[in-house]
Amino acid sequence: MERAIHWSKVGEAGFVSGMKILFTVYRWFGRWPFRAALYPVLAWYVATRPDARAASRDYLTRLHQDTAGASPAPNLLSVLRHFGAFAETLLDKLLVWSAPESVGGVHVDGGQPLIDLLEQGKGGVIVASHIGNFELCRAMAKQRRSALKLTIFTHTRHAQQFNRLMRELAPDSQVDLIQVTDLSSATAVLLSERVERGEFVVIAGDRVPVSDQGRMVPVDFLGCPTLLPMGPYLIASILKCPLLVVIASKRGRDTHITIRKLADPVHLPRADRTAGATLLAQQFADLMAAECHLAPLQWFNFFPFWAQARMTEAQA
Repeated sequence: MERAIHWSKVGEAGFVSGMKILFTVYRWFGRWPFRAALYPVLAWYVATRPDARAASRDYLTRLHQDTAGASPAPNLLSVLRHFGAFAETLLDKLLVWSAPESVGGVHVDGGQPLIDLLEQGKGGVIVASHIGNFELCRAMAKQRRSALKLTIFTHTRHAQQFNRLMRELAPDSQVDLIQVTDLSSATAVLLSERVERGEFVVIAGDRVPVSDQGRMVPVDFLGCPTLLPMGPYLIASILKCPLLVVIASKRGRDTHITIRKLADPVHLPRADRTAGATLLAQQFADLMAAECHLAPLQWFNFFPFWAQARMTEAQA
């Protein structure tokens, strides 16, 4: 029987907390000594986390098949490189604010819709993914002297622990995290007020909800059927606001930020909200798949993604 551990129960705290020591190594000696110190840590982490290791290999296998062999082979070396890319991204999250010149070039594809909303003082919902480094989007807005204010949904304490680390090492980084398992009426009112003030609500669109009552929709991702949360599209529909997808991934030394507006505003038909949300979720899945093709080691969902979706579907 296939084992499926929910992503919220996967322990990442030790991996995140170890970044503080590695960041000190970077500050004193630079990126290559950082990498030299990093890989023994990664080797230990990969060796002792079989679920995360298996999830990485599963993703790499599906991507390898979907790209007809053009992406890295799903072997142990690629798994180690996959985790290495994740650690480099955590470092870049800190460097964006403490030493932005060290991050490399930033290229934006389709940024005008977001810039227009910022200039008009309008807010919205951003569907984010576990691809690359979303924090670079805030740096882009700061460079343009635009106040991009974010309220980020998080379901685990681990994200908050990393956020505290980021604030300690990079005080200019200010992100408002809301830890939730369900969207209550009070939370909905809070989000509505923030969007009306021109702020943006950021919700991950590539992880099934923590709550068993969380609604999901079927999509195709990397040539395989899976489930994605309906939440981002329902919230955007309730708030009657624009819906954007923002993906920022590392390609070589540079970061590429892809921005797409999916709807402005979002209207889900009362007769069949699921069908409307499915169309939007599939567009999001297609954008993720395209980015995974271009940056194959940048999707950092280290849990049994497809297995979890099948388990949830079977229990429905």
